[in-house]
Amino acid sequence: MFFKSKKLLGLDIGSTSIKIAELDLSRGRATLQSFIMAPMPQMALGTGEIVDLTSVGSILQKVFREIKSKRTSVSVGMWGTSVLVKRISVPRVEKKLIMEQLKFEAEQHIPFDINNVTLGYHPLPFTSSADTMDLLLIASQNEVMRQYMQVVESAGQKCQIIDVSGFALANIFELNYGKIPNEVVAVFNIGAQITNFVAIQNGEIIFCRDVPVGSATYNSELSKNFGLTYQEAESLKLSSAKGQEVPEGVSQTIAQVNDQIIEEIRNSIDFLSVTNQGLKLSKAWFTGGGSLAPGLLDKMSQSFEIRTEILNPFRRVSIGRKMNMSYLQQVAPFVSISMGLGLRQVSDS
Repeated sequence: MFFKSKKLLGLDIGSTSIKIAELDLSRGRATLQSFIMAPMPQMALGTGEIVDLTSVGSILQKVFREIKSKRTSVSVGMWGTSVLVKRISVPRVEKKLIMEQLKFEAEQHIPFDINNVTLGYHPLPFTSSADTMDLLLIASQNEVMRQYMQVVESAGQKCQIIDVSGFALANIFELNYGKIPNEVVAVFNIGAQITNFVAIQNGEIIFCRDVPVGSATYNSELSKNFGLTYQEAESLKLSSAKGQEVPEGVSQTIAQVNDQIIEEIRNSIDFLSVTNQGLKLSKAWFTGGGSLAPGLLDKMSQSFEIRTEILNPFRRVSIGRKMNMSYLQQVAPFVSISMGLGLRQVSDS
């Protein structure tokens, strides 16, 4: 007799690469059985929207074949301008009536047509009062959700869960570092186009935002300043990150982009503080390809006066026998969201 698996593949569709993670979960422990990463064609994605459905679907077909998993369903993350997460306060009602209340409140808070979005919420129980409830309102555009489902299904898989990439980032953080009491901590994933930013208090996500800045800014500035193609600029950026000799002026350009990224992240940290009664971060963990930029994290720590650390996605994750440790060390900055998505199961809401 054959049984359908309740296990999912975690699929992170980024603007420059696709990542797929396969994890096994048992008794609160996770084992990474497979991971694969493949490049995306330039301009195939917008700021979270899939522009070239055919190209993305073709790449997904290839990577699903290469990972050789028996799983037929995925959990995929949405990010960018097509999804919004916002903290709101609503009158206290019974749980079964929250969605009705949410529909009424959402029109006042989201920039999308209420008829063209799917709504969800994440409760913030420790901030509620007798008369009100604080929630994270989640709104995602239906058209973009259909794009994600279409490319997944064109590759022969079922899109079982559509999650928020920032929430997946929080999942992999909690798995590896647990719930940190009496502190407000942040996790940043500096991707190519955007930076996923989640703030966590006592194990609860209290803030989730995609900051419109990422590592592609380095390539753009290097291309402009030195007359390079995008790929040549990428190679130059990587050489600088490895401490190799680079042309004069490269380090200065990277330092200037560091300042741009820090300023954008500072604005979001300030917004977190303003919307959460002056809360201050005590520590931040960083991941993503942009976290490798020379000097960025040191300057970030100095600018924000908080402790910073590189997130280790394998800290409390066992590694399957098929996995190559040398390869995992190389891809460690890129795996967090796909692994966070891979922690989901079919029965999850």
